[in-house]
Amino acid sequence: MTDLPAQPAIESPFADLPVVVIGAGPIGLAAASQLLENGLTPLIFEAGDSAAAAVRDWGHVQLFSPWRYNVDAAARRLLEAGGWQAPDPQVLPTGAELVQQYLEPLARTAEISAALHTGSRVLAVSRVGLDRTHAAGRDTTPFLVRVQTADGSITDHRARAVIDASGTWSRPNPLGQAGLPALGEHEAAPMISRPLPDVTGRDRDRFAGRRVLVVGAGHSAANTLLSLADLADSAPHTRILWAVRGASVTRLYGGGDLDGLPARGALGTRLRNLVEAGRIELHTSFTITGFKAADSLLVTGSTPDGDSSLEVDVLIPATGFRPELEMLREIRLDLDPAVEAPRALGPLIDPEFHSCGTVPPHGARLLAHPEKDFYIVGMKSYGRAPTFLLATGYEQVRSVAAALAGNWAAADQLELELPETGVCSTDLGGGGCDTETAAAADEAAPSSCCAPQAEEPSSCCAPQAEEPSSCCAAPAGPQPVSLGFATGSAHGRSGTGERSEATKTSGGCC
Repeated sequence: MTDLPAQPAIESPFADLPVVVIGAGPIGLAAASQLLENGLTPLIFEAGDSAAAAVRDWGHVQLFSPWRYNVDAAARRLLEAGGWQAPDPQVLPTGAELVQQYLEPLARTAEISAALHTGSRVLAVSRVGLDRTHAAGRDTTPFLVRVQTADGSITDHRARAVIDASGTWSRPNPLGQAGLPALGEHEAAPMISRPLPDVTGRDRDRFAGRRVLVVGAGHSAANTLLSLADLADSAPHTRILWAVRGASVTRLYGGGDLDGLPARGALGTRLRNLVEAGRIELHTSFTITGFKAADSLLVTGSTPDGDSSLEVDVLIPATGFRPELEMLREIRLDLDPAVEAPRALGPLIDPEFHSCGTVPPHGARLLAHPEKDFYIVGMKSYGRAPTFLLATGYEQVRSVAAALAGNWAAADQLELELPETGVCSTDLGGGGCDTETAAAADEAAPSSCCAPQAEEPSSCCAPQAEEPSSCCAAPAGPQPVSLGFATGSAHGRSGTGERSEATKTSGGCC
């Protein structure tokens, strides 16, 4: 935990200003609900034309986590005051059901709808009259939030605090090596789909009977591959190719019946069977270096045996996301140099050492920046790490709202209960996709500790190893566990951000 001093809520002259919330996904709406419970006024700006616009993009995807983990406590109380009936807590919702049964009703409540402005994209966050180089009076100067509406008009809004819950859904990672677009990637864009397309539904015509390449090795890639296999049952000329950077995908296949979340275990088992049956053509150790688009898309990659090429009709990316930071250039941020999360949080979520199941609960203190009363929450707070969970995000905003109200005792009382194997969805990563998902960083580095490990970059919650070691073996079913804080070195890093010697020698197993 950081050693930041407890600070009171903002006093006059602008205590009556609203708290701006950027994004109306699950975490943004939860933040607004928590602010309301703490006596603060939210002002919500959503770039999409409706609340949870990004979640609607992956509405066909089913989460691994049941309803009990997907509803924020303050949002529940606000909904139940109007007669809302919660879904069965043990049922696994799809993204569409998350919207229809929870997020839409929440957005329609009188308190939230009065604060919600859709079609409103935040262009920049700053301080009134001060750029980031000016320090004098900064903490007692209102924020300035510049917003562009759907008609193109731009307005400035003043705020007492800002919570950025805009996620990462709009910023997919490039497909090339070294974090860069591959040569020709921009020109190939018309032949590259959006992440997590609905291949058996609204997007079916783009993929049926085509040669389709899926790139990535997390749960979002797995779900897309399984959906393509379903498509091929009715469109038999569909050819499915799968390219990963790692030498093996064995651990993505998971632990089967050993997995604490049965839906996740079944995912890997079915995928393995399809590959072994030859219905999915797997290319391992394939790093994309270039694209050449004509009537078809020629994908060039480097392999241990030299350059190789795959000719396809369409490519589906499942390589994760990264945060959009341009709008925050005038805000004083302190980001982890590796994952672009708040510096104190970075070592706790680094996917080289953690999956979602090993990230401890964290709140306002770990999310704080040098810019007082500015917080990044939800998937965007994890930067490039794929270890984010909805339940974790809800605990984030509960703590942040309490801190902004001056209730640091509540802000510091952090609790989170998850199954021992973690609670992950089948897909995605934030932004408009502020959910526990896997596309968030399918190309992230392998996770460690008692988190299931993946040789190829892992997803939001890496799959269980095929033969878990004794100290990390999953229980027969989900086992509730309260997570606590640990020091940075216990999370696999030295003080410089490098892997600690303890982790190097022990393998990181707890």
